[in-house]
Amino acid sequence: MSTVDTEIPNPPNDSISSLSFSSKADYLAVGSWDNSVRVYQVSPQSQGQSRGVGMYHHQAPVLSVCWNEEGNRIFSGSVDNTGFMFDAATGQSTQFAQHNGPIKAVKWVSTPYAGVVATGSWDKTIKLWDLRSPVPISTTLLPERCYTFDVRYPLLVVGTPERHIPIFDLRKSTTSYDTILSSLRRQARVVSCCPGGFAAGGVEGRVAFQHVEEKNKKDDYTFKCHRQDSKPNLKDQSLVYSINDINFHPVHGTFSTCGSDGTIHFWDKDARMRLKSSSIFPFIVTNILPSSPRKPIRHDS
Repeated sequence: MSTVDTEIPNPPNDSISSLSFSSKADYLAVGSWDNSVRVYQVSPQSQGQSRGVGMYHHQAPVLSVCWNEEGNRIFSGSVDNTGFMFDAATGQSTQFAQHNGPIKAVKWVSTPYAGVVATGSWDKTIKLWDLRSPVPISTTLLPERCYTFDVRYPLLVVGTPERHIPIFDLRKSTTSYDTILSSLRRQARVVSCCPGGFAAGGVEGRVAFQHVEEKNKKDDYTFKCHRQDSKPNLKDQSLVYSINDINFHPVHGTFSTCGSDGTIHFWDKDARMRLKSSSIFPFIVTNILPSSPRKPIRHDS
């Protein structure tokens, strides 16, 4: 991992709610509670320099941003109940989505036929949008508000209150074919799809891997992470930090977790091994990071 830090000029004026890199270029989209979506060109090869290349606004805080597969359009969802699309080539933004409540998450969905955009809202719906039409191609009612969702075609997984996880197979129907209870003991903050299932991270500093097919559920497991012993040798008195994000590598199957303790951990899912840790805040390093970069996952009993 590079040790070169890239400072972003003219950052948002309020808390950052969502970050997303373009898959095709060194562009970063940043959604913020100051109602803005800012676009930066990040060039770590050029002595860590970067510059702002675009910005547009919603009427209320932005909760989610993502790019399309081609890496030339940004999609954002806001507390103002709207979804906007920004064309990086022209610098123009247009509305593409409307809900009856705040849009909590926006995801690009690559299907065998065409790309569509999925939006999940606190109005208890998931909508799929074909950008050629002003109306959604499908609207699915959820049992509760959408707090988080992820999609890896054909699997779509939604995190809702009270640990309920609706699961969808987009090849068959936009009606959930199963609703399971999360293996987490508390509310999930993030779900992330992976081959055969998904991972969920919660406020309790724990990650749960759950499989979709019944025959594979025997391989489900959970483990603790992003925790710090309050005092040496006091394992039952840990400071527990929320898991805020989980991302899988598209090829190797490794994944990362980002926690409220200011650290990012990198893991090997199949070997069940922590590969490396990185601290966002330098003063945390000596207290949080292990002396060895590799550490087996400690499973829950």
